[in-house]
Amino acid sequence: MDATTTTRTQAERAARDAIPDHPRLAGALRAGDLPAVAAGAGDLSPRDLAETLARCDEADAGVLFRLLDKDTAAAAFEELDAVTAQRMLDGMREDRVAELVEGLDPDDRARLLGEMPASVAHRVLAGLAPDRRRATAALLGYPAGSAGRLMTPETVSLHSGGTVTEALARVRRAGRNAETVYTLPVVGPGRVLEGVVTLRELVLSTPETPLADLVETGTPTVRATDTGEHAARLLGDSDRIALPVVDGEDRLLGLLTIDDAVEELERADSEDVARQSGAAPWSGHYMTVGVLSLARSRIVWLLLLLVAATLTVNVLQYFEDTLAQVTALALFVPLLIGTGGNAGAQAATASVRALAVGEVRPSDVLTVMWREARVGAALGTMLALAGLVIGTALVGAQIALVVGISLVAICAWAATIGATMPLVARRLGIDPAVVSAPAVTTLVDATGLVIYFSVAHLVLQF
Repeated sequence: MDATTTTRTQAERAARDAIPDHPRLAGALRAGDLPAVAAGAGDLSPRDLAETLARCDEADAGVLFRLLDKDTAAAAFEELDAVTAQRMLDGMREDRVAELVEGLDPDDRARLLGEMPASVAHRVLAGLAPDRRRATAALLGYPAGSAGRLMTPETVSLHSGGTVTEALARVRRAGRNAETVYTLPVVGPGRVLEGVVTLRELVLSTPETPLADLVETGTPTVRATDTGEHAARLLGDSDRIALPVVDGEDRLLGLLTIDDAVEELERADSEDVARQSGAAPWSGHYMTVGVLSLARSRIVWLLLLLVAATLTVNVLQYFEDTLAQVTALALFVPLLIGTGGNAGAQAATASVRALAVGEVRPSDVLTVMWREARVGAALGTMLALAGLVIGTALVGAQIALVVGISLVAICAWAATIGATMPLVARRLGIDPAVVSAPAVTTLVDATGLVIYFSVAHLVLQF
């Protein structure tokens, strides 16, 4: 074994050893072995503790949380998602709830309170220190899902008239209470944003350098009322670690940091994945969401798709005489509708993704239609070559020709429809992810059968 292989093997072993033994800790909780629980929890990082708490039922999670020391419990609480955090707070004393919520960053605090019942949120908010209550209430004043809810107001802003020495002195005075000091907004009169400067530039510049010489103007900004997903993607596209958040008059309100942007993108992507698979998004950790809650998130779409699937039944019934005359056509129905559905789902997924990252816009609908029609035709042609060989061997050249022509037409049609529907949905103000792959597949199934039997009539002349 060479040195490279040995090093890789050791790294893999270390990575495996670093994975916390969640099942063992859960087993100790179920057995009531509190010393083993405390010992096992002490070996976990705050993030791993948060994952373990999310996977436990309410009773076990409460026991584990109470066994943590004060600082560890606060660190783990910060890592919890809002639903699990709310579950942890149920049953705690109000002073303990206030202590945990007060220790959160303002944006995390606002996110948690936004998930709480209104009566509970008001009570918790009233128990906060005045400065934290004002900061949290200001964030809660923005619409749910907006950049204003995600930003941190705890920033160190600089005034452009000073020097590097004065700027660093302000960072030292105010930076301890800020969430980040790596991106420093520079403001003018009335807190109007003039640009940003990075801590790296300040540290590497000479003390007497005017701050105005270091300010980067024209910095991308987001409005507090912009959607959180849009703001998060803009931050990712700008290759920065934070973006200034401003109001309608370009006055600085706070910063959107990269960690909050990543969480927002994860949430948005989870919603899109759920909708594309034909389900409603759910809140909370998958392992602790109730069976009925998961079923409710899926049943509506399944009922809608069941109703839509009756189109396929009606098409088959309409062409019943055709099937009676040429029974061999029935052999290829599953192949054709399955292939068409898959082609449409691929195109729909690609279109939703391109919309999400800004690669296409609703105004590109005609270009996308033409592009996907050609892609689908190319795919159909490649599949038709295989279909001709298989069909000829099984049922003869004429039926094989019908199948081959149908594959080209169905794939072109399916790709066009699959890519176009999300663009049309966005233009109508509907979430493109709602136009899910199952919905496209169901539509293509019915229309694909019409194409198939129409081609059969033309080729077979009956």
